[in-house]
Amino acid sequence: MEMHSHKEGAGPACVCLTFLSHFSTMKLFTSLVFCSLVLGVSSVGWFEFMGQAYDGAKDMWRAYSDMREANYKNSDKYFHARGNYDAAKRGPGGVWAAEVISDFREAYPRVTDLLKHGDSGHGLADSMADQEANRWGRSGKDPKHFRPPGLPDKY
Repeated sequence: MEMHSHKEGAGPACVCLTFLSHFSTMKLFTSLVFCSLVLGVSSVGWFEFMGQAYDGAKDMWRAYSDMREANYKNSDKYFHARGNYDAAKRGPGGVWAAEVISDFREAYPRVTDLLKHGDSGHGLADSMADQEANRWGRSGKDPKHFRPPGLPDKY
């Protein structure tokens, strides 16, 4: 880390910005996940919390798989809300899993899209709408609010 103290006006802000530029995004993400995990576990025991998180992650995967299978126009917000809703019903661990998965998916869409399905190219507005549907579901509100007309009853 450079101090830049030889320049006029260089002070704590410059040192802080230099430090932040060297602090990787992955370290920041890992730190945030760890902190949220510790805070979430404080409300229930570790074993129960991890079981809820595991089941919540399965709920999220099921909603994602159903969305890919349905391949139905304008249904993605419904599946976002449904996955988060189902996971949140599991308890604090499910809420935590849904939030971490949703945030990662929206923060790194290029990584997840390119790994399996190519570039979705939806952009920031779509990502923000997805996050709104995620929060809607996690808050316990009915995901059918986002259900498009004509989506098969199977989903």
